[in-house]
Amino acid sequence: MSETQVVSVEYVGDVALICIDNPPVNAGSAAMRQGLQKAVQEVNAEGKAKVIGVYCAGRTFVAGADISEFGKAPQQPFMPDLYNEVEASGVPLVAAIHGTALGGGLELAVSCHARVALPTARVGLPEIHLGLLPGAGGTQRVSRLAGIPVALDLSLSGRQMPAKEALEAGIIDRIMEDEPRDVVLAAAEDVIAGKLQTRVTRDIETKADDAAIEGAKAMVAKKAPGLNAPVQAINAVAASTLPFDEGLAAERAAFMACMGTDESRGMIHAFFGERAVANIPEKKETPRDVQSLGVIGGGTMGSGISTSALMAGLPVTLIEVSQEGLDRGVATITGNLEGAVKRGKMSEAKRDAALANMTASTDMNALADVDLVIEAVFEKMEIKKEIFGKLDTICKEGAILASNTSYLDINEIAAMTNRPQDVLGLHFFSPAHIMRLLEVVVGEKTDPAVVATGFALAKRMKKVGVRAGVCDGFIGNRILGHYLKVASYLVLDGAHPDQVDSALEGFGFAMGPHRVGDLAGLDIGYMTRKRLEATRPAEERYGGAIADRLSENGWNGRKTAKGYYVYEGRETLTNPDLNGIIDEVRAEAGITPKAFTDEDIVDRYMTAMISEAARVLEDGIALRPVDVDVVFLMGYGFPRHRGGPLCYADTIGAKKLVARIEAYASEDAHYWKVPALLQKMADEGGSFDKLNKGK
Repeated sequence: MSETQVVSVEYVGDVALICIDNPPVNAGSAAMRQGLQKAVQEVNAEGKAKVIGVYCAGRTFVAGADISEFGKAPQQPFMPDLYNEVEASGVPLVAAIHGTALGGGLELAVSCHARVALPTARVGLPEIHLGLLPGAGGTQRVSRLAGIPVALDLSLSGRQMPAKEALEAGIIDRIMEDEPRDVVLAAAEDVIAGKLQTRVTRDIETKADDAAIEGAKAMVAKKAPGLNAPVQAINAVAASTLPFDEGLAAERAAFMACMGTDESRGMIHAFFGERAVANIPEKKETPRDVQSLGVIGGGTMGSGISTSALMAGLPVTLIEVSQEGLDRGVATITGNLEGAVKRGKMSEAKRDAALANMTASTDMNALADVDLVIEAVFEKMEIKKEIFGKLDTICKEGAILASNTSYLDINEIAAMTNRPQDVLGLHFFSPAHIMRLLEVVVGEKTDPAVVATGFALAKRMKKVGVRAGVCDGFIGNRILGHYLKVASYLVLDGAHPDQVDSALEGFGFAMGPHRVGDLAGLDIGYMTRKRLEATRPAEERYGGAIADRLSENGWNGRKTAKGYYVYEGRETLTNPDLNGIIDEVRAEAGITPKAFTDEDIVDRYMTAMISEAARVLEDGIALRPVDVDVVFLMGYGFPRHRGGPLCYADTIGAKKLVARIEAYASEDAHYWKVPALLQKMADEGGSFDKLNKGK
């Protein structure tokens, strides 16, 4: 697209209107920057206009920089220079914000001399989500307009601030309701009439606020230890008390200190990954029309799935076997929706509409006319088979039958019906109304249009669908089952559960594996181990003995107030009985404990995760490395700044990973095996990133 198409100018009396039209989100691409620069220069040179109004076509104001240009040779004008030029314009500029003004978009707006916004507009500085900070004056100009606390909030949270709050903060000057072109024209005419003040942002003095800076540093040290971008963002905001050009130089230095780091690369990979996973073989198929949903099971998962569907505007029929269970499920859903209202995720009117969209019954025949049924009952194959056999006789032709199973064979479940082409897995993650990941599990006979429907449903429910093949645990839980063995082996061999958790939390996980086990319920892992006991090879070292004893004692984690830890109110304490159990198990196995460093723990844990992820790719369970990364980022608490396990693997390198596995194999040759894919990459200089790009 040429610059003349991206940016246009029209005159209305004494006002020059600059329209940016760079769909879909008016990103600050090279063409947009070049067009805007040319337009501002020409309006100034012509001398006909008293005010310039800047607005955008389409659904939003400039929604940020064009991050597809990251890593490419930069083209002039550079965004910081352009915005300085905008600010220096002899003809004052007023910007009209609609939709979102994010990152470079907000930086453009605050370099203008006045800002008006539609009531529904939102502004923000989301660069922190890419491991970056505003690099075109955002920290400097927002600090001058709204103060250091607001600049810190936007720079560190990346949140989108509603127009009303932005008005109160001083980021925008007025809220107006009309079409963007009409709004900016009216605002420009008010500037001419002296009814709307214009200011040069750089000339405003930032009031020092040492308490806010120190508070932000303490918060980052606690919540994001070891991350670079938040520290650099604080430094940049702190520099806003300097003369403007010095502050701008400090911001630029902080920005460049973030560019190209593993942290930024990982977060950019995660950002693009959420979009890449939608590129599936079935994407050209027309999804089936889903206007109603059935959910079987009112427990934690079924209630969460129902909540998510209701929030998406879908009518839901909830089925439970008993009235007591049904009442409990309805109460949980109602509570979830109330929570969404309190968090500002939905209005009271939408909550009421959602509740009106829910039907609850103990009769499965109530599902006769729904378009899609999701079974979310106990994880036992016999129960699921029985349900799908009944659904086959109850549900209408063309209805999709889905299982929320976490592990079980979708093909075996589908075989209970006369319509295996209509069966797939929809593996939601708990809590299902909050977690955004959805594994779409494709069976041998699943119709491609049914797969496309699964992805369409994910999008409607504001979830990220990832395509998975059939195996025990699919992508995430299969890999999880493998690397959790390393955590148990580490404890058997001498590490303490608390040390393992602390080391991995230091790496960036929100919770270590033992804390996660307690949260999920140790009985779940216990049942899985028992289910797979008969299939465990004789030569495989068993690592579940400690967890088994906890569960057999009735200590299943948070739900019983005791597991690896003891839970008293909000406090997490040491389990005084844990060390005795560990000592007993080690003694019975004839193990002499040895010491592990935190680095040893992280290396083994991550190498095991990467190894099984490589085998998942070899087996075709995941389409690409990025699919694995997105599953772990969105479903398993993997630290976003590391980009996912296979993005992180590339920072280590295939050769080093192979060497590690070979060294560990001297202790346990059954468990530690070099995946063929990893060996090939080591031999040929390959990487997971190259696989993502089809190289």
